[in-house]
Amino acid sequence: MRSPKDNLPRSRSLRVFSCAVIGAGIALSGCSLFKPSTMQRGSLVEADDYNKLKIGETSRSDVMDALGSPTGHATFDDNTWLYVSMKQVLAPISFPQIKKQEVVVLTFDQDGVLRNLRTLHKDDARYVTMMPGKTPTPGTKINIMQQILGNVGRYNPLSQMSSTYGGSTGPMNSMNGGPGHGGAGNTLP
Repeated sequence: MRSPKDNLPRSRSLRVFSCAVIGAGIALSGCSLFKPSTMQRGSLVEADDYNKLKIGETSRSDVMDALGSPTGHATFDDNTWLYVSMKQVLAPISFPQIKKQEVVVLTFDQDGVLRNLRTLHKDDARYVTMMPGKTPTPGTKINIMQQILGNVGRYNPLSQMSSTYGGSTGPMNSMNGGPGHGGAGNTLP
């Protein structure tokens, strides 16, 4: 016959084993977080859908029935419809990568009949870079002391009773004391 003291090491090892199994399960389930996922964005237009369109025969309403409403229109031409679709791969700890990108461009004439159909792919994209330098902005140029002391005396809770701007008119009560002067500089006639 075993004593209760003999069962103590066995129950302890059983607890350690069960904790190890649970910990391994949690650790392995966390690995699915690091698996890249694919995301579909935009119109879900397949090649079979827009291959049904006939140039010179298909009208705008036929296109709406077949493809749905367009993603967008050309900037200065409502007769050019754009259907944009993109597949992105989202990987943890990195930027999303574009796996596949398609833009279907449909051009209609003034009567609403399809005249041109183009498909643009990821290789047709034109990447735009930012220009170096600064854009000058006109306005008040203030020095470091004006920045530090600029708000001294601007807020006075007692002045709310007599002012419609909710504070004093600026440093030394000047009417045009710089930015935030209560709108006194931009009045309409």
